[in-house]
Amino acid sequence: MKAFRTVVSPTASNHPINLQTKVLTIGSCFADAIGSRLIHFKSPSIANPFGVLYSPNAIHKALRYALFNEAAPQHTYLQHQDVHLNYDFHSEFSSLQKEALEKKIRKATQEVHDSLKTAEWLFITYGTAWVYERTDTGEIVANCHKQPTSAFRKSLLTQKKIIESFEALYTNLKTINPAIRVILTVSPVRHIKDTLELNSVSKSVLRLASHTLQENYTDVEYFPAYEIMMDDLRDYRFYKEDMIHPSAEAEEYIWNYFINQYGSDHFRKFITQWTSIQSAMAHKPFHPQAPAHQQFLKETLRRLEELKSTVPVDDEIASIRKQII
Repeated sequence: MKAFRTVVSPTASNHPINLQTKVLTIGSCFADAIGSRLIHFKSPSIANPFGVLYSPNAIHKALRYALFNEAAPQHTYLQHQDVHLNYDFHSEFSSLQKEALEKKIRKATQEVHDSLKTAEWLFITYGTAWVYERTDTGEIVANCHKQPTSAFRKSLLTQKKIIESFEALYTNLKTINPAIRVILTVSPVRHIKDTLELNSVSKSVLRLASHTLQENYTDVEYFPAYEIMMDDLRDYRFYKEDMIHPSAEAEEYIWNYFINQYGSDHFRKFITQWTSIQSAMAHKPFHPQAPAHQQFLKETLRRLEELKSTVPVDDEIASIRKQII
């Protein structure tokens, strides 16, 4: 039969991710999509700890804070409608008290600092090459936090600037963790507020920069999330109602591609096993005390007990034991 779509075929990585591999994801909301699934499947990973960050320079800056375990400078803080925020972080980093916000940022920075020292993979998702620079300091911000447009200059990062920013980050990263590897990807989320035409320009710059970095460094790889969404799925039924973000089905499709490319045989086997256990735990019987269901619970408990030495399942075991009479 004639094929009616172009399929992006995964190529297995020479450095597979296993169940014990530590992965740190950072960047756009797609970094959440991958990171949260790794955590769901018991990976000792951290998903987007600084919140959603879109531009390469903003992502690199947040990582540099973490690498040197530095506090964000005071001039990066602002207050908007009684809420304290920081230009270098997502609005989820906010508080009615500045001291509480500073504490939250310091805690996240320390967490990422510790993670970067032992992580085996750093997964970075670039969202846009369009950036906003503060007119008072000339610094690129991660978030404008609804400040007046007159406070910023909008510009397009060049491939050269992205590469220079990454190279500075890479040098510092390798100083504290020589073994870490990097996966770059371009977010499949469309930034149509820049117009479709300028979104295409932005994604092109990000893709070219990622390609160049992949070519320049043997331990930097590219994952084709953008290409899977644009060329493989290529249908509005794979978008949410906003026609911007990939649907849950699309995210799952791209996740399966990712785990087929990067997951070890053992990890993929565990994912199948854990999905089955999760399905069993989600089962809601009409008669919880019936002998058949009680036997079902005991079998589920046995399966969890077998995993105790491999992954943390104490909470799941406790939940099942409460249901057994």
